[in-house]
Amino acid sequence: MPPRFAEPDAATLTLHVIEADALSGWLDGQEAQTRAWVEASGFKGALGQALMLPGAGGRPAGAVAGYGTASARARLRFALAGAIPSLAPGSYRLAGLPDAAAPTEALGWLLSSYRFDRYRANAPQEQQLVAPEGVDAARLEVLAASECLTRDLVNTPAADMGPEALEQAVRALASEFDAAIEVTTGAALESGFPMIHAVGRAAAQAPRLIDLRWGDEGPRLTLVGKGVCFDTGGLNLKPGSSMGLMKKDMGGAANTIGLARAIMALGLKVRLRLLIPAVENSVAGNSFRPGDILTSRKGLTVEINNTDAEGRLVLADALALGDEEAPELMISMATLTGAARVAVGPDLAPFYTDAEDFNAALTAASGPQADPVWRMPFHEPYEAMIEPGIADLDNAPSGGFGGSITAALFLRRFTGQAARYAHFDIYSWQPTAAPGRAKGGLMQGPRAILAALPEVLGL
Repeated sequence: MPPRFAEPDAATLTLHVIEADALSGWLDGQEAQTRAWVEASGFKGALGQALMLPGAGGRPAGAVAGYGTASARARLRFALAGAIPSLAPGSYRLAGLPDAAAPTEALGWLLSSYRFDRYRANAPQEQQLVAPEGVDAARLEVLAASECLTRDLVNTPAADMGPEALEQAVRALASEFDAAIEVTTGAALESGFPMIHAVGRAAAQAPRLIDLRWGDEGPRLTLVGKGVCFDTGGLNLKPGSSMGLMKKDMGGAANTIGLARAIMALGLKVRLRLLIPAVENSVAGNSFRPGDILTSRKGLTVEINNTDAEGRLVLADALALGDEEAPELMISMATLTGAARVAVGPDLAPFYTDAEDFNAALTAASGPQADPVWRMPFHEPYEAMIEPGIADLDNAPSGGFGGSITAALFLRRFTGQAARYAHFDIYSWQPTAAPGRAKGGLMQGPRAILAALPEVLGL
């Protein structure tokens, strides 16, 4: 079930949120019994600390949760969520939390309830939150449900999340929100989407381009998500250590699906298009080869110097299709390069854009949405690195320098009609559990994008 806020009732307890340096002042206003209990329990107001307060008849009178210091909170996306496991089962209303922090901490509470339980039963979170006053509870529930969908898609192994299952996930979304969907599959891709076909033709499940449309008024917004459901590396086979997390190589698709869900659930006045090239990069006698030259939908030729640089190939054909409608904003999202992880690590979502209004709005939204992003450059002098001479473009420039930048420059060659284009080179994975963020699949960028859309598109 999607995460929901609890309805208040007579059993709802007050959870006092207390910063470390405000604890003594809070204690001064409490009864002697409460002061003695808190002091004896060693509660200091540190992040992650929580303590039930004794009441009459063995029932708790409430609880306290540490909110630490500003510097400690800066290290966590959802600071309050770390205290949840120490609370007794029940519903809680917050007291003492700064109003500005309420939306973020309430979202963190909802996300802390996420469990990936497709293959193993997991106990549900028994600590429920009553929506704080003044927050847009319905919007936060949409954000949480959309992220949980993204996490589920990424966490599902490739055996159960191949191109067919990814298509079904988008079909389910289309059914839920009365959207139109078209899918081009297998040999039908050869004439219009030759690079999607080339990358996916060796797999047991046919490659496909999934095309969802929703909304009939407002500016055009096109989302393109890399749907490589598993990546062996192709004939340039990955070592086992690099293949272990390749079920998440469709993280770009999962993030755009989650973003599309949020846009539709919130009823934004846009003409939304979601394009997902869904393939598995496998090894067989008909695999595409190093040295092959592919002709893209746009007509640009691409020399294949590494079959493990396949994500940009399938994205290129999808971007070319999306660009033909000249949308006001087109966004691609992909788990595209290891170079991006080296540059900014797993926690930041690097993005590329020439649209200054989108950059400004996205950057401003990032902090309040607890969705950190980092702008990277379309560095023009590196254009020569993606031009091999024998073809228009090189899918894997030699030298190893600026890998995320050259990949972004490659993708930009397949745009030009869109008024604004932005590319996100995300990781979509939480390596270790943190408050509100279970280990595993992760949404990166969509909350900031969603918050930036009204300003950028004039909604």
